[in-house]
Amino acid sequence: MQNNFYTDFDIERIEKSDRKDYRTPFQIDRDRIIHSSEFRRLQGKTQVFLPGEFDFYRTRLTHSIEVAQIGRSICNYLITSNRQHFNENYFIDSDLVESACLAHDLGHPPFGHAGERTLHKLMKPYGGFEGNAQTLRLLTEIFYRTEDDRRGMKPTRAFIDSILKYKSIYNELNDPENHFIYNDQKKYLNFTFDNKLSSLNLQPGDELNSLRSIECQIMDWADDTAYAINDLVDSISGGFITIYKLLKWREGNLTTLSDQQIKYLDQIIEWMKKGNFKAKFGSQVGDFILACGIEETDSPFNNETNRYKYNLTINDNFVQKVNLYKKISSDIVFKSSQLHQIEFKGNKMLSSIFNVLEENYIKNVNHVKLLPDFTDKIIRSEKNALVRARLVCDQLAGMTDSFAMRTYKRLFDADYSVLNDLV
Repeated sequence: MQNNFYTDFDIERIEKSDRKDYRTPFQIDRDRIIHSSEFRRLQGKTQVFLPGEFDFYRTRLTHSIEVAQIGRSICNYLITSNRQHFNENYFIDSDLVESACLAHDLGHPPFGHAGERTLHKLMKPYGGFEGNAQTLRLLTEIFYRTEDDRRGMKPTRAFIDSILKYKSIYNELNDPENHFIYNDQKKYLNFTFDNKLSSLNLQPGDELNSLRSIECQIMDWADDTAYAINDLVDSISGGFITIYKLLKWREGNLTTLSDQQIKYLDQIIEWMKKGNFKAKFGSQVGDFILACGIEETDSPFNNETNRYKYNLTINDNFVQKVNLYKKISSDIVFKSSQLHQIEFKGNKMLSSIFNVLEENYIKNVNHVKLLPDFTDKIIRSEKNALVRARLVCDQLAGMTDSFAMRTYKRLFDADYSVLNDLV
């Protein structure tokens, strides 16, 4: 079936290929993600709580799968409920949205957002670190990398754009903490917009970052839906959020919450009292999907693509609900001493590993081999210290939580030996 929503401009790849395939270009993008080692590593990366601490906690992998399901469902709902815009020959491709959802957390390092902040602090002299920028780097530079310099998964233009939540360049901002892409990634921004983005005269930062394709907007709401709801479920199940803590939090936030948010909060407390909070939160996913709508808008890119012709709209009650859910998690869970202790430990390990690698691979290239053969060889062949720093950062960002812990022990634990890795 021909989908006229997408043009040759959308499906063009960074590097052209004459290979014939039974799959659509967006199905190829999705499949390349699923079969990558970077995607598999998400099973060992923190979502909120360390993987393995309990057997029911979500990891980055299970979270990404849930986001992908929600993203596909939003596409299906928008298509069937907006026949004035879409039909069987003109529709938002759910395979493309699924690809964006599966890929959206690929660049996140071990130890969750705390690990991201730590790596950014360590990488500031070398251009910073950002999880979304790292995702772009994985797709375009690192996936399926070989010694003969094959790089990246050769993604389509529409797929790159679907994961580009942020389009501001690091050195165009004033010492940003997040929401940027790396300095050397401007070439991918130019490819994505065929060198026409600068003509819009959008200011770097919030204004430029607010420019998002419809697929990127759907991915972002699917992500909000999954982690706002499911972080609460995991936190309640693990005992981080109790009725007492919620009641105390309610009392301290009455003046900042809307009447609608107070109703939602009381609803959660009632679910917890009855012991049916998992089922009740689970049913919320469908409601968040039904809260979506579509509106047509003017776009300077309409001659090239339909992906900027539409905006995703969200019912305001659900915007309030997702903001409430996030704030509960932030105040009660993310700011708890238990989580801060775990984050402190993770930050200590990442900082210690980075400092050793910086001394031996970035500032100087010493003879001691501290990295795997493939990575060690690539870094040693690189003359530019900034590039070596980015390659060291790639190694740390790609680690699972447990692998980072093991690496730390190998480097700093006097009682740890290679025999421990065989147990």
